[in-house]
Amino acid sequence: MTENTVTLHIDGTPYQMPEGMNLVDAARIYAGIEIPIFCYHPKMEPVGMCRMCLVDIGFEARDRATGEPVLNPDGTPQVRWGRKLETGCTTRVTAGMHIRTKTQAVTKARKDILEFLLSSHPLDCPICDKGGECPLQDLTMRHGPGTSRMAFDEKKRLGKHLPLGDLIVLDCERCIQCARCIRFQAEVVGDDVLAFHERARSLQIISISDPPFDTYFGGNTADVCPVGALTTVDFRFGARPWEMENIPSISPHGPVGENIALGVRLDRDSGGVKRVKRVLPRQNEEVNEIWISDKTRFGHHFTLSPDRLQTPLLRKRGELVEASWSDAIKAAAKAVKEAGNRVGIIAGPMMTNEDLYMLRGLAGHVGSRKLGVWPPNLGDPDPVAEVGIAAGSRLTALGKGDAVLVIASDLEEEAPIWFLQAKQAADRGAHLVVANMRTTKLDRYAGHVIAYDFNEGVDVLNGLTAAAISHRWTNRSALERVNGYDELTAALKGTRQPYKEAAEAMAKARNLVVFVGDDGLDPEGHTALLRAAANFLIITGHAGQLNNGLVPVWPGANTQGAFDLGFSSENTRAMLKNPPEVLILAGAPAAADPAYAALLDRVETVISLTMFHNAAAGADAPTTAVVLPIQSFAERDGTFTSAMRRVQRFYTAHGPAGQSLPAWEAVGLIGERLGMPRPPRSSALVMQALTEEVRLYSEMTYPALARVAEQFPPIGASPDFYGGATRSAAGGTGIAWPSRAEGRGKLTVKAVRAPEGVKPGPGELVISPVRRLYDRTPEFYTATLMHGRIPEPFAAVNTADASRLGIANGDSVVVHVAGAAVHVTAVVDSYAPEGVVLLPLYLSSEPMPLVPLAGTVEKITEPVPAD
Repeated sequence: MTENTVTLHIDGTPYQMPEGMNLVDAARIYAGIEIPIFCYHPKMEPVGMCRMCLVDIGFEARDRATGEPVLNPDGTPQVRWGRKLETGCTTRVTAGMHIRTKTQAVTKARKDILEFLLSSHPLDCPICDKGGECPLQDLTMRHGPGTSRMAFDEKKRLGKHLPLGDLIVLDCERCIQCARCIRFQAEVVGDDVLAFHERARSLQIISISDPPFDTYFGGNTADVCPVGALTTVDFRFGARPWEMENIPSISPHGPVGENIALGVRLDRDSGGVKRVKRVLPRQNEEVNEIWISDKTRFGHHFTLSPDRLQTPLLRKRGELVEASWSDAIKAAAKAVKEAGNRVGIIAGPMMTNEDLYMLRGLAGHVGSRKLGVWPPNLGDPDPVAEVGIAAGSRLTALGKGDAVLVIASDLEEEAPIWFLQAKQAADRGAHLVVANMRTTKLDRYAGHVIAYDFNEGVDVLNGLTAAAISHRWTNRSALERVNGYDELTAALKGTRQPYKEAAEAMAKARNLVVFVGDDGLDPEGHTALLRAAANFLIITGHAGQLNNGLVPVWPGANTQGAFDLGFSSENTRAMLKNPPEVLILAGAPAAADPAYAALLDRVETVISLTMFHNAAAGADAPTTAVVLPIQSFAERDGTFTSAMRRVQRFYTAHGPAGQSLPAWEAVGLIGERLGMPRPPRSSALVMQALTEEVRLYSEMTYPALARVAEQFPPIGASPDFYGGATRSAAGGTGIAWPSRAEGRGKLTVKAVRAPEGVKPGPGELVISPVRRLYDRTPEFYTATLMHGRIPEPFAAVNTADASRLGIANGDSVVVHVAGAAVHVTAVVDSYAPEGVVLLPLYLSSEPMPLVPLAGTVEKITEPVPAD
């Protein structure tokens, strides 16, 4: 679409709008005129299938000899109308265009199309999940016939409850063949898992993948479906749309910060209390657009799971027994007071900024600086503060002339929405470079795939930077504010440059976004990779500019917030080596390496703030003295900070589980016992205090976070706009704090080398942990409908290594590493690089390392133990 503004006449009225804009969008946004649609969606290519958008289109006549407009006697331009109606959704706005939307021919066409669609459509609106928010209902009322001429006996009968997979159910009779679901999966996701089958009135949607509907984004097809043909197993027949409140919230799964709406209502089966009935996307074009992953959509059941801890627990006579909040707080405060500055805190990734602020205050009150974040394997986040992606950036703005680098991360498994956005940027013409020691699905869309050996990610980035320097692909004006450039140039002299074409494409790109993960890295390697990425961004002039910068692929929803408030993985590692006297576990890790279990045994006292009373929360540790039940994201107000440094607010959706409290309040009660001020009465007041103390968050008050930035296209503004289930941005779109590069100060480049890394001995392999989207963490495993999607514990073994070890695909093996024995099934293919075994985290209950280590893989004959 160009930036030129032209005049478009709709029903005789002139409107100013951008040239090249889709006609349906332009009419709605700039003229407030509805051109009805079913198949069209602004996030997909127009196809003109449903014919509901038919309009009269004409152009101002021009004299062929002079090129001047031909005028009517009254001086108005003469319009030459087309001989037939045309689809509005496949038409772009051009100068001199005239549109008629109310002629007899247009009105008749709309009525005929609706009559045709309804000829075999079931009249089951009272029991249809789409009832009350159905575009077919609404458009029939506005444009359809009042009666039907079709004989009931001639109705075509098709399947009513056909599972497309284990999450989505198809009603073939309701389907209007708009192909939105097929196009979403093929165009947006790249998972070609749906197709049309048969023809004419027997045309129906089928799954063409094995297993059926094999995708991480299937729930979005139910959102974009304009009728009730596709429903989710989680929600179908669960509630009526008008019965529910839609509460603005943020996904607790992953670093993206997906904006969601929790549909809640009083539930009879839950004893008359409110509970989440469905999760829908909430539009935020700077974050998740209108899409969410299936993990976010279906992973909400932990909020009122029967496995939740309901009451405080206190150790008495060697056993943890139920206790009052008063007794539990008194015991916790006594332990903290006696330990003084020998108190340590480890915060999990679901702790909110409010929780972290109160924990920080408690530690400061007793003189402790031991503020750790889980997991402990992350590097120094300072490069993110320096050159993190600029505030206000949109990945949707990336296209031709831009570049994206993804290194040491499988985005589909770790941050699915960023996978979509990187893939779509490539579709729009951006140059995508994927660098990893293993293959990922994003490889298929990349202009360059850089396959490096274990622990060579830093070398790859150094080579890219060296190529940019030696070929003068640097930004001279940007270098004027750079410290350390000469030293970096000298350090990289003689560095191998095997990826010059990729370096040139990224260095010369108008915009460059770099995603950095931690695949195959220990903390030192992760720190070096982040710094090497920052070096490349700085010297090529891609730091501090809109739609440019570094994006860390952190694990968890609020890892960035923990870093912002002074927590660090470095502090956690220090506590694993030298345990504090009293350890406060806030949001205990779901699973951990053997060092974590050893830590719980070595401290004198553990105080656990947790939603689930399990081994990771200290249930099996005799040192656990106090266990306090805390609330989930759905039971309280709070904020998360995404990996793009966007602070976003979520709201209370339903009441608490049992006697649970927000973690910040529980910590505040402990502090009050120690002489600290009475805890604030609300999370808003906690956030207010935080903004006054933490400079980065000075603008992040609740009223500021509740402000809504304009969304374009305004998909969620009204159900009448595009006929999907996406909710509007109501509740706030958040605020990102600016990186240092966005200011005027100096930036620093620093030469880094890859740490030595793991050196396997004879008969050993590198055992490298990786993350999978679906796992057995309690916050996700409580969604029983997802159990079929969670893989059994496995280890990916390279074909050559498996052959040498006598291991075949599907064999039961035991991985010996760091004193632990992990029983898994071998998956033998080229997914893992030779010499490296990929061991997914959180699939097994057995402890396993969080960093790469040397180990062995042994084939066993007995069955793999059940978790």
